[in-house]
Order: sequence, then C-alpha cells, then structure tokens
Amino acid sequence: MMFRRLSVWLAFAGVLLTIATLWGARDKPVAPPPMERPPHNPYLSTVAAAGIIEAANENVRIAPPVSGLVTKVHVKVASHVQKGDPLFQLDDRELRAQLQTQTDSLPSAAARIAEQDIRLRDLQEQLRRLQSVKDRRAVSEDDVQRKWHEAEVAKRALIRSRADLRLAQTQRDEVQANLDRLTVQAPRAGTILQVNIREGEYATVNTNEPLLLLGDIETFQVRADIDEVNAPLVVPGSPAVAYLKGRTEQAISLTFDRIEPYIVPKRSLTGDNSERVDTRVLQIIYQFEKPTFPIYVGQQVDVFIDREANPE
Repeated sequence: MMFRRLSVWLAFAGVLLTIATLWGARDKPVAPPPMERPPHNPYLSTVAAAGIIEAANENVRIAPPVSGLVTKVHVKVASHVQKGDPLFQLDDRELRAQLQTQTDSLPSAAARIAEQDIRLRDLQEQLRRLQSVKDRRAVSEDDVQRKWHEAEVAKRALIRSRADLRLAQTQRDEVQANLDRLTVQAPRAGTILQVNIREGEYATVNTNEPLLLLGDIETFQVRADIDEVNAPLVVPGSPAVAYLKGRTEQAISLTFDRIEPYIVPKRSLTGDNSERVDTRVLQIIYQFEKPTFPIYVGQQVDVFIDREANPE
C-alpha cells in the first residue's frame, strides 16, 4: 500500500516538473545589446555598398624591370618619397664591368681616329700637289693614281673607324641605360605602404605580391562596390557617407568623383557568411578629406549612397 502511494506521488511530481519545464521554456532570454552600434543610414532612400579606402590615384605596385638580386633597399614602410627617388637596387656588377670596359676603349678609339684623320689630310695634300703639276714628265700618271688610291684607302678606314666609334658609344649608352634601370625609382611622390623585399633576396618580374606598394596618403578615396542588381539605382553625382568598421558613431562625408563604367568581379570580400564571391559589381569612386581620427589604406567601410539626390 505504501509503495503504491509513493508511486502516485512520484508520478504527480513528474507531471508538475514537466509542466514547469515547458512553461519556463516559453520565456526566451533577452538578447544582449550589440557590442557596436550599427551604422546609421542618414538618407530616406539609399543604396548600400561595401567599400575600401585607397590612396588617391590608387596605389602603385612597384616591380623590378628585370629579375635580379636585391643589393640595397633605400626605403622603409612610411617613408615619404619624391618622384625619381631610389627605392631599391638590383645587382649591377656585371653591367658596371661592361660599362668600364667600353668606356676605357673609347679614348684609344678616338685617338686612332685622330691619327687616321691627320694621315688622310696629309695624303690628300700630297695628292693635291701631284695633281697641280702640269708637266707630266715630272710626275707620272701612275704616281698620281697610286697616291689617290692611298688617300681613298685612308678615307674608307677613317669612315669605318668613326662608325665603329659611334657603335661603341651607342653600346656604352645602352649599357648605361640598362644600368640605370637597375636602380628602381619612385614613379611619383607618395608614401611607402608596404615593403616586401629585403637585401639579399631575389626579385622576380612575374610575382603576385608587389615588392613595394606606393600611395599618396595625404588624400584618400573610397572604392565602393555596388552589386550589379543595384547598379541602375545609382545616380551619378549622388552624395554618400561612409562608416569605418568598429567606428560607427562618426560618419565620413564622401564627394562623388567618378563611376568606372565596367562591371567587374567582386574582389573586396566583407567576410559575411551569406556573401556570394561570384558577385559582379559596379565600382564608384568617392573622394573625402582626411578626418581627425586615424584611418588607414585598405580599411573596409560601409557606404550609404543617396538614391533621391539630384546632382543637378
């Protein structure tokens, strides 16, 4: 009898526990607030885009003119350079040896030409004197012809020597030009953003990673990627704002610069799980003034473009 009563109470307690559990499952915990406030869209109607900050006029990927050993790197990250400043030096010992050999041979070639020129003038003077004699009994025709032949031979030798000298000078200038190419110079003023080469490493022409990355970080631009589906919604000249990732409380005002009228595969990935990597995008370039807070080339931004703006 006691066992039956205990079984009934246990069954009743199990029912109560099940009801309490089911009732408690109805109350869902309140989601915690986001760690960072989402960016604020200031426009009533907008086109959203993912963008990336670039240096003005885009970055320059510095590559070597030829493959070779790097003997000197003249710059480091954050170095400011002017157009024509040396960036890095490739091994030039072989070309310097050729240049020295050709340079040393030029004075002797010039001296030989000077001697041949003097001899030619002397022979021509002798020929002129022989031809000026009217009495053929004093000077035979064979003597005149022989002297004329000697002068012609000397003249042709002088012409060949001068041609050889010009060729040697051209070869020297070519070696000098190739030598100058081994000192890679800055194509324009800017700041070194990346240095991916060290002294002693071998630089190759065909490489995916640039040896140096050069950009103008005094002025910036944003390259916004608009999904091709939304491309017709964008009005050229529309204003826009951008927010840095992790700094959504401060908007960056953007000024329209241009639309690149060619749909390209998307390269600037946001990392979103729902993102399609096969998306094709229209790229719009916006300029902006450097803000008071720090920004860096390569940072991703959220861009909001006004759809209802009338640029005119």
